[in-house]
Amino acid sequence: MNKHDFYYDLPEELIAQSPIEPRDASKLLVVDRKSGKIEHKHFFDIIDYLSDNDVLVINNTRVIPARIYGRKNKTGAHIEVLILKRLNNLTAEVLMKPGKKAKPGTEIYFSDTFYLKVISDVEEIGGKIVEFVIEKGSTLEAELDKHGTMPLPPYIHEKLKDQERYQTVYSKIEGSAAAPTAGLHFTNELLEKIKQKGVKIVEVLLDVGLGTFRPVSEENILDHKMHSEHIVISKETAKKLNDYKAAGKRIIAVGTTSVRTLESATDENGIVHECNRETSIFIYPGVRFKFVDAMITNFHLPESTLIMLVSAFMGREQTLEAYKIAVQNKYRFFSFGDAMFIK
Repeated sequence: MNKHDFYYDLPEELIAQSPIEPRDASKLLVVDRKSGKIEHKHFFDIIDYLSDNDVLVINNTRVIPARIYGRKNKTGAHIEVLILKRLNNLTAEVLMKPGKKAKPGTEIYFSDTFYLKVISDVEEIGGKIVEFVIEKGSTLEAELDKHGTMPLPPYIHEKLKDQERYQTVYSKIEGSAAAPTAGLHFTNELLEKIKQKGVKIVEVLLDVGLGTFRPVSEENILDHKMHSEHIVISKETAKKLNDYKAAGKRIIAVGTTSVRTLESATDENGIVHECNRETSIFIYPGVRFKFVDAMITNFHLPESTLIMLVSAFMGREQTLEAYKIAVQNKYRFFSFGDAMFIK
């Protein structure tokens, strides 16, 4: 399979630049995988497709102000730093722009008392391992709150007025460099209505990093190497999920990050296991789904690993046809765009 097999034409004006208000007013394309039937709805209509036999699996990660701008200590050159993954308290894996000349030992200052030292290169992603140096009594979280900005994707050119609009209403655990965007459509009120209908809601964690949005550069997609991201499913959550599945409930993953968490943690017998580890799972057509029955997701970039994941779930041709219909009907695309419910 070549990456161009997952290309589609997208007019630039359909790339959503700002979130819609209220969150659940976005459009919803409903696709029945078996019949091929497509319906045009709004996200608040999702409740009509849910019942007490359903389980919604959500990713409760929270985006950190992971983009910081600093200056090289010796030259004063401006550097942009994007934190991809915390490795421990003060070390992290980052991308830098420009980064080629930031050799090990380079210091980049964000203030007089907050800076980083480059420790080593991570050649496979063109990134760096760095150590942050902070003032005694402070924390990296506090410094990022002061000096960092929300790491909006490069295709969004408008400034975000309310930083919380790049967080899901159920975000809890800080650690992501990007939002799990399918979850951005839910309001607290809609979630309450969903619960009242008897739908079970289960939380898992995937800290969104480079693996989610790194473009595929290799022509043969099987040559693409996924960057690892941290996932967590507690023992209690794994038991709940297995009990629900055994009872015949439909498992609906909210977002590709929830899909990847569940499929990473599920063995060949369809049993979900407790986990607190890294995953670099790559789901593309031909990969068998072991746990997920339905999916809520946004519209993804052409030739991305995410459109490949959706194509694995409902077939490449059906996926590209759904995207073509979405373009014709002027759906909004990418992070702040509209949603699909694939059942």
